[in-house]
Amino acid sequence: MEEKIFICKNCRKEVSLNAVGTRNRNHCPYCLWSSHVDKKTGDRENFCHGLMEPIGLTFKDEGIDKYGEKRQGEIMVVHKCQICGKVSKNRIAGDDNPEVILAICEEINRKEVKRQLFGK
Repeated sequence: MEEKIFICKNCRKEVSLNAVGTRNRNHCPYCLWSSHVDKKTGDRENFCHGLMEPIGLTFKDEGIDKYGEKRQGEIMVVHKCQICGKVSKNRIAGDDNPEVILAICEEINRKEVKRQLFGK
């Protein structure tokens, strides 16, 4: 069986569509940038196809899923489309670069501290 890949529009690296923790991959594990390809998760019906910048992190809380099973919490990357402005969340995949994930967090925190200190 041939492995399916795509080329990241941001860093130009080859990305496998097969990754632990995701079924509908559209973000790069190396730079975490994404492509705006879905209207609904996994449908690949959006015509925008803009680059989606990783602008932050959020956490999906633990709880009970719709089937009554315990849901484990998880970190999610927040992306913003550079063309249409759509903001969405993506599950982190098992092969995503942890250093890049931490860098997003650090960059967001620096921006927020500067905004609060200097109003910029």
